[in-house]
Amino acid sequence: MTSAELLTDAFGRIAETVHEAVDGLTASQLATRLDPDANSIAWLCWHLARVQDDHLAGAFGVPQVWTEYGKRFELPFAPSDIGYGQSSQQVSQVRVASADVLTGYHDAVHEQTIALVSGITDADLPRVVDENWDPPVTLSVRLVSVISDCLQHAGQAAFIRGILLRAG
Repeated sequence: MTSAELLTDAFGRIAETVHEAVDGLTASQLATRLDPDANSIAWLCWHLARVQDDHLAGAFGVPQVWTEYGKRFELPFAPSDIGYGQSSQQVSQVRVASADVLTGYHDAVHEQTIALVSGITDADLPRVVDENWDPPVTLSVRLVSVISDCLQHAGQAAFIRGILLRAG
């Protein structure tokens, strides 16, 4: 398996989990918070797609999908906001009419991601993509970080889904 194939598989697992987490849920279920400060499924899926979109676009020097797609969300945030460090009140503002809004954005981000990673070779992985850290962040570190973060959030969304569906 090549690096590109491995990355394609990993990002595909994120996409599958996002779809499974939101499939068939109502707008109300997507916005439900298990306690007043908890993240909702809508926020988790929006945030993980924003992180993936932002970080990969930055690493590869391409525009974010959010630039155009984000208008569909009608959120009161700056276009550069990815959800990191948001307050409980800001989390509550991520509401969508249907799961299709979340999966549509994630699918568009996933499509761009696969196009970007499908040509990666081992020689590309040590390339520095962010010098704002010490040590500077390489492409390999950025990709693993995004995969880890996105899978954790997708798993959290799936966990919340399970609780909501069992609660009836």
